[in-house]
Amino acid sequence: MPDNKIDTYLKIILFISLFSIISAFFIEYILGHQPCNLCLIQRIPYGLSVILIILNFLIKKNTHFIILLLILVFSFSFIISFYHFGIEQSFFEESAICGVKDASNLISKENILNQLQNKIVSCRDVTFKIFGFSLTTINIILSFVLIIILSKIYKNYEKFKK
Repeated sequence: MPDNKIDTYLKIILFISLFSIISAFFIEYILGHQPCNLCLIQRIPYGLSVILIILNFLIKKNTHFIILLLILVFSFSFIISFYHFGIEQSFFEESAICGVKDASNLISKENILNQLQNKIVSCRDVTFKIFGFSLTTINIILSFVLIIILSKIYKNYEKFKK
């Protein structure tokens, strides 16, 4: 007997994940807003969730374990987004992940010229907003909501199976 309620929630999460990835690519390639390195890393959990949910639908085993993995994936997404938000708001300093090099004595002038030509986007810069919110802020909210939903499903797994 299929887990109708669980399958419905997983389909919704699959749709949200696909929509998030497609939107990110649309904003980057169609609208021309270049993402920073942390923005690129924030896409990984959505790609992983798509893979995990599709595998769950194909294999139909270990749904409970897949839900636990999804909680971990979106927890990672929340943490990375929160860190990125902290950089945007100047709560945290940019790290090497952001592509900002503070050790100018370790960089040759050729590397500096390459970096200037590649136009590395700082993690501090917000290049795109929706309703006044950066995509990082939206990702924090979305990740948090998905963690709550998945946690409730995981906790009440036997009830949702019916």
